[in-house]
Amino acid sequence: MLFRKAADIRSSEITDKSLYLNRRAFLGGAAALAAAAALPIDALANDKIPNVGKSQFSTSEKPTPYKDITNYNNFYEFSTDKYEPAGLSKNFRTRPWTVKIDGDVQKSKTLDIDSLLKLAPQEERIYRHRCVEGWSMVIPWVGYSLSNILKQVEPLGKAKYVEFTSLADEGQMPGVRRAVLDWPYKEGLRLDEAMHPLTLMVFGLYGELLPNVDGAPLRIHVPWKYGFKSAKSIVRIRFTSSEPNTAWHNEAPQEYGFYSNVNPHVDHPRWSQARERRIGELLKRETLMFNGYGDQVASMYNGMDLKKYF
Repeated sequence: MLFRKAADIRSSEITDKSLYLNRRAFLGGAAALAAAAALPIDALANDKIPNVGKSQFSTSEKPTPYKDITNYNNFYEFSTDKYEPAGLSKNFRTRPWTVKIDGDVQKSKTLDIDSLLKLAPQEERIYRHRCVEGWSMVIPWVGYSLSNILKQVEPLGKAKYVEFTSLADEGQMPGVRRAVLDWPYKEGLRLDEAMHPLTLMVFGLYGELLPNVDGAPLRIHVPWKYGFKSAKSIVRIRFTSSEPNTAWHNEAPQEYGFYSNVNPHVDHPRWSQARERRIGELLKRETLMFNGYGDQVASMYNGMDLKKYF
């Protein structure tokens, strides 16, 4: 998710601000205890996800420190400030939680978070994360390919896109009380993008269950696209024959295209995308086409004008 005002924090203005995330209590009450009972005991002890395997898709780059990933964040449902969501989300309730999967499919489903956690073996995938404002991180996500979930519902032949809807709870999310965007937050991918093995359904970070501030209890991550394409705190996945109406594209289509592939040759109207600053580093680096994942994903866009379909 992104800032839309020029006055908001830019990558060049990032300061070294200390803010420590209060670790959430995983079992937040009787209802949460019941819902979490299916998880192994060692996973409940300290939010650790057991039996996480390494992934062939990981980058060899050094991951960004945990404290930076969990304290410098875009999460507009809580705040438009990058530092505030860490504190404002600490009591966010992620149990019980269900995700509805429907639309142009053979078998609509509603799955709870613990069923989703068990659907496929968890992998640690160290992925680059590039934000449209010019900052980036390297994040050791834990999850599995989104396609593992999507195949379960057997998409119909007319299904061409996948829409993701995030939770919009005014009681827990103070940012939703402001008309910053048309809530709930929605994002979307073309079906082949959603089914690509790099597209990750994320349940964890640094081997632990996903922190609230990073989109708990589940989010997606699409590593070759700008960060706002990776919807957080998902409650619905819908297959559709037409391109979904997505939050930022609806808000400012001249600035935020539907595809939003990382492209150093297509500038945002208010700043260049040719360079980026990795959080924790002083100097900027060159932005890589498709965020460095071109060998794996560029073929999906053969014949497309990537300046028109940005």
